Amino acid sequence: MRPVRREELLDLSTYERSRAELRPGVLEAKRRRRVHVGALTFLFENAATVRYQVQEMIRAERMTREEDIRHELETYNELLGGKGELGVSLLIEIPDPAERDRRLREWLELPRHLYLRLADGRKIRPRFDPRQVGEDRLSSVQYLRFDVGGEAPVAAGADLPGLTVETALEAEQREALRADLAADS
Repeated sequence: MRPVRREELLDLSTYERSRAELRPGVLEAKRRRRVHVGALTFLFENAATVRYQVQEMIRAERMTREEDIRHELETYNELLGGKGELGVSLLIEIPDPAERDRRLREWLELPRHLYLRLADGRKIRPRFDPRQVGEDRLSSVQYLRFDVGGEAPVAAGADLPGLTVETALEAEQREALRADLAADS
């Protein structure tokens, strides 16, 4: 997927003035790209969601130095998949802190057991950063890339022993991902 370019970012002052108008569109884009799979949420990233995250970081950190803005942009652009890929921010959402801590320790192998299912039934496993998995605990946020060969998935799931779940993507979600993949062609 095409990365967000520096010239696409608004300066802090302009973003502050435009934020209320821009926010609903981005929240709608995120809604169409959010898939709940049990305690897991797959948030498929695209240029609009990444641009929003960068703008929000610039706003929160009051960034004005060009090198800081470029660093933030590079960091968030890594969330996007390459050509034919989908980038996903995976959120492990367990409200109870004790239960969440226990699961993050039990689910160390989770990234290897995540998948997107294509229409022909194939399970596509993600590439992930092993630094997100500690020696005894998994991070509650994982950044993944799925090489789907340009094909929108029909389901997302996990087949970890003790956590076997799958959710079919709705037509609206599949169409949003098809559009993201087509934008990268």
